[in-house]
Amino acid sequence: MTNARDDQGTLLPDAQRLTRFGKWLRASSLDELPELINVLKGEMSLVGPRPLLVQYLSRYTPEQARRHVVRPGITGWAQINGRNAISWEEKFKLDVWYVEHQSLWIDLKILALTLLKVVRRDGISAQGDATMPEFFGTAKINSKTEPPK
Repeated sequence: MTNARDDQGTLLPDAQRLTRFGKWLRASSLDELPELINVLKGEMSLVGPRPLLVQYLSRYTPEQARRHVVRPGITGWAQINGRNAISWEEKFKLDVWYVEHQSLWIDLKILALTLLKVVRRDGISAQGDATMPEFFGTAKINSKTEPPK
């Protein structure tokens, strides 16, 4: 990604700063490989809700914050059920569903389906964005979690 800025010195959106090589890295998911170091250090798991920006912490509803009950992962339930092509609210529902239902079987299913998603290059980015638009919070969220897809 470049450091391209507008006339006021603000960084341009990711989609405008992403280089051709960066787009290829994102599409191939090779940009995720350095996170294996965090797994080896015990800071992350292979499976769990994806870590998000620290600036989002104060923006979560109490229900959304439940995603932090488990260790973050390289891949998770939200990644195999839409990745960046679904809304933030849907991602959080799926993350909380995972927290409530995690098991070895679900983790194995997530790992297998992640490989398919990577090969098919499904859901790499939200429409109109290089990844996802910034999360600014949710006004209201249903406290019930969705059943598995």
